[in-house]
Amino acid sequence: MEAASTPIRVAIADDQELIRMGLRMVLDVHPDIEVVAEAENGAEATRLDPAAIDVILMDVRMPGMDGIAATEQIVGRPDAPRILVLTTFDLDEYAFAAIRAGASGFLLKDARPEELLSAIRSVHSGDAALAPSVTRKLMQRFAGGPAEPTVPSAQRSPVVSAPDDPTGNAPHVAALAALTPREREILTAIAEGLSNDELAERFFLSSSTIKTHIGRLLHKLGARDRVHLVILAYEAGLTGSA
Repeated sequence: MEAASTPIRVAIADDQELIRMGLRMVLDVHPDIEVVAEAENGAEATRLDPAAIDVILMDVRMPGMDGIAATEQIVGRPDAPRILVLTTFDLDEYAFAAIRAGASGFLLKDARPEELLSAIRSVHSGDAALAPSVTRKLMQRFAGGPAEPTVPSAQRSPVVSAPDDPTGNAPHVAALAALTPREREILTAIAEGLSNDELAERFFLSSSTIKTHIGRLLHKLGARDRVHLVILAYEAGLTGSA
């Protein structure tokens, strides 16, 4: 891949120095990516300058403030960087909670270097780092209801546990009434895990038209990214899983 005119600025938040060092070694050899900061825990991550960072690689299991609470604080700020959750297990309780708190996707710590690079570039461009199979798992978790997570209660994010609006998505769901029938169809298909190419094939549209529709969905619903669209579609009952 050709180097971008401005490198993607990445921060690494992980309590293990060897993990941070390994990730930095992988990323530093690519001219379109620059590691600009590190943090040993969630509290340190929240103190990083968001204006100087494009993407944060966030471990969810850290001492003190964990990655879930840190993610919630960071994404609530203006011009917040994108967050990629780092986890040891495939969509475990911590990763699921972090995604609901606002992360743009998750990545296994043993992911191949090309997968890591692709995920960083995807979330930086405004997309989400979730494969269709992962999207389906996410929907299955939603369909199962807000089961009590195994995350320690002292570290649990309010986004997961708030009783009246557990996802904080009520204003977004209300905006669904402003969508056109085609936009609702595309939103539903996104929630099914379809990629842009698959959306174009299903609706007999060009890739550029699909991107335009997705941009309008993000704007109308006030959604952060594709992951947030999936969550909103579930909350609105568009997936048949609610």
